[in-house]
Amino acid sequence: MLTPALKEWDTQAQALTLGQTALLIRKGGIMETHDGFEVEHRSFLLYPTFLHQNPAELRPEFAPLLRDDPQPGAIVLPALAEVVGVWKVEEEAQARALADLQALTTDAISRRFAYRNRPWVHALLLRVRPLSAPLVLPETPQMLGCVSWVPLGEVAVDAGQPVLAEKTLEGLQSEIEARLGMTTQL
Repeated sequence: MLTPALKEWDTQAQALTLGQTALLIRKGGIMETHDGFEVEHRSFLLYPTFLHQNPAELRPEFAPLLRDDPQPGAIVLPALAEVVGVWKVEEEAQARALADLQALTTDAISRRFAYRNRPWVHALLLRVRPLSAPLVLPETPQMLGCVSWVPLGEVAVDAGQPVLAEKTLEGLQSEIEARLGMTTQL
């Protein structure tokens, strides 16, 4: 079975792995298909990337997580993520209403919302389970580029307990649904 990985800014991958957030606002990379980012997988490894990571687009409380790439030429995958909820948000005000639940600034959310003149983003609520030991893989040419999903091939991982309790995730899901006025599209 091929294991997928989702590229995300290193700071956000750290915040998810540490349980500081469980929500991602996604638009997709410049090399995504015409329709943009789609939630293709319900379970995947977090693939921290330093490419295009912009400190100005992160909320100040996440700034302490900014760092240089600790292992250039290698990918250090810290955790397994499972999709708890997904929403395609097609109103900018609704997307901005989620700002305090994740790591991006409201302006960054607005830029992603309007990117490529496609007015929408995906909000993903994730159950994150740190790996017992980070999976370290050599970075190959097939992993490069501005894409969201990277097939890793067959890899074995040992994931621990979720960083957030199930009750906490249920509460976040209820809060997101209330702010968006819609239920998850899973």
